[in-house]
Amino acid sequence: MPHPASLSFDQGVKMSVQSINLEKASAIRGSLVVIIAVLAGLAAFSGALLELVRRWTTQEEYSHGFFIPVVAVWLLWTRRDALFASIGRPAWAGLVLILLAMFMHITGELSAIFVFSQLAFVVALLGITLGVGGFSLLRVAFVPIIFLIFAIPLPYFIDANLSLQLQLLSSQLGVFFIKLFQIPVYLEGNVIDLGTFKLQVVDACSGLRYLYPLLSLTFLAAYLFHAPIWQRALVLFSSIPITIAMNGFRIGMVGVTVDRWGPQTAEGVLHFFEGWIIFVACGILLAAEIYLLARISGRGFFEAVHVPEVAPKLASPRSESGSTGRRPLIACLLLLCTAGLTSFLITNRSETTPERSRFVTFPTTLGEWQGHTSLLDPQVEHGLALEDYILADYSKADDRAVNLYVAYYASQRKGESPHSPLVCIPGDGWSITRLEQTSYGNPGREQPLNRAIIERNGSKQIVYYWYDERGRKIASEYWSKWYLLLDAITKNRSDGALVRLITTVFPGELERDADERLQLFMRDLLPRLSGYLPADPVLGITTVQHRPIGSQT
Repeated sequence: MPHPASLSFDQGVKMSVQSINLEKASAIRGSLVVIIAVLAGLAAFSGALLELVRRWTTQEEYSHGFFIPVVAVWLLWTRRDALFASIGRPAWAGLVLILLAMFMHITGELSAIFVFSQLAFVVALLGITLGVGGFSLLRVAFVPIIFLIFAIPLPYFIDANLSLQLQLLSSQLGVFFIKLFQIPVYLEGNVIDLGTFKLQVVDACSGLRYLYPLLSLTFLAAYLFHAPIWQRALVLFSSIPITIAMNGFRIGMVGVTVDRWGPQTAEGVLHFFEGWIIFVACGILLAAEIYLLARISGRGFFEAVHVPEVAPKLASPRSESGSTGRRPLIACLLLLCTAGLTSFLITNRSETTPERSRFVTFPTTLGEWQGHTSLLDPQVEHGLALEDYILADYSKADDRAVNLYVAYYASQRKGESPHSPLVCIPGDGWSITRLEQTSYGNPGREQPLNRAIIERNGSKQIVYYWYDERGRKIASEYWSKWYLLLDAITKNRSDGALVRLITTVFPGELERDADERLQLFMRDLLPRLSGYLPADPVLGITTVQHRPIGSQT
C-alpha cells in the first residue's frame, strides 16, 4: 500500500506538470494572438507601408530606411530576456493608442499625407505592446519601437522647403571656406560666383542625403553611449551642425578646386566627396565627439559605448488569466481590423467630382495674348499622374512670352497631388535664389501667390505659383494640405490644381518689368480659369492670405 507522503508527492508532481502544460498552452495561444495582431497592423497600414518602401527605393535621402527595421529587431533581440520577464498585466491603455493610431491613419488617408499613417503604425505597435504585457513591457520595448520613426520620410513639400534652406546655408558656409584661401568670391542666393566660373548649389547638394541617415545614427549612438543625459542629448542633436558643416566644407573644397585647377578637376572632386565619403566623415566626427565626452568623464571610448544590459521592469501581477487576461490584446486586434476596414472603405469611396471644362478647350487667345500649346513628355506625364493639364506659351507682339502650366487632379486621396515647384524646378537644373509669398490684385480680392527667382547658366526667370483648391486660392502648401483634409471630410472632395506662370527676365530688363508682364497676363487669365477649376458653390471664390516668407522685391 503506497505511503501517504509518496501519494501526496506524486499528486504534487502531476499538478505541477499540468500547471506547466497549461502555462505553455496559454503562452502559445497568447503568442498566436500577438502574431495575428501584428499581421493585422501590417494589413491595416499596408498602403502607407508600401509607400514607405517606395520612398526608400526612389529617394537616396531615405535609402537608409531599409536598415532601420533591422536595427530595431536587433535591439529587441539584445533585450529578449528582459522582454519576457517584463510581461505583466495587459493594459487597456493600449486600446487608447490603437484608437489614436486609427484616427491618424484615417487623417493620412483623407489628406494623402502618408506620414500620418506611417506614424500611426508606430503608435499601433506601442498599443499592441501595452495589450500584450502592460506598461512594464512597454518600458523595455519602447526604444526599439520608437527607433522606427527614423525610417519615415517627411512629406515632399516639407522636404523641398528644408532642402532650399539648407542649400542657402550650405552656400554661405561654402563661401566662408573659399574665402579662407584668399579667393575672391561672390554669393547670390545659392549661386557661388568665382569670376571665371559659377557654382550652383542645387537640390542634390543640400545635405539631406547625409542628414537623415546621420540623425538615426546619432540616436543609436546616444542610446549606446553610457553618459550623463546632457552628453547624450549633445550627441543626439550634433548631427545637424555636423552635416551642415561637412556639406559646406565639401562645397568650399569644390570652389577652391575650381579656382586652382579648373572646373574639370572640380567635377572629380565633387563626385569623390559625394555619397558615402561625406557620410563616413560625419561618422568619424561623431565618434570623435563621443570620445572627447567620454574622456571628460574619465572613461575610454569602449567603456562608455556598448550595448546596455536591460534589466526587466517589475511586471504587474497577473490577477487575470487565460482569455480574460488577454481581453485588452483581443480588443486591440479587433480595433486594428476595424481600422483596416475603415481605411479600405475610405480609399474606395466614390468622391464628389464637380463638372468642369477640359483644358483641350482652353482659349489660345486671352485679350492681346496669343498662345501656343505643347505637351509634356509622356514619361513625365505618367509620373505626375494628373487628370488634366495645359502647358502653353502666351505672348504679345513683342514675343516676350509667359509660360502657363496648370495641373488639375480630380482626386488627391491616393497620394496623387500637384508636385511642388520647389521640387520640380531644381530637378530641371534651375537654382531658386529667392522665394517669397506675396499677392496680386485689389484690396479684398488679392490673389495670394509664391514668387520665386530662378537662375540657370546665366539666365534668370520669375515664377509665380499658387494652389487652386475647391474655390480657395492658396499660396502655402501647409494650408493647402489642411483644407484638403477638411474638405475631404466635410464635402467628400479632394480635387485641386497647381497654377504656375514663368517669364524670362530678358537682357536690358529689370525684375519689375518681368513682374509687370506676369501681372498683366494674370489679369486676362484669372477670369477664364473659373470654368476649368471648379469652385465650391457655397464658398464661391475665396483666398487664403499668409505672411511673407522672404523679402519683397
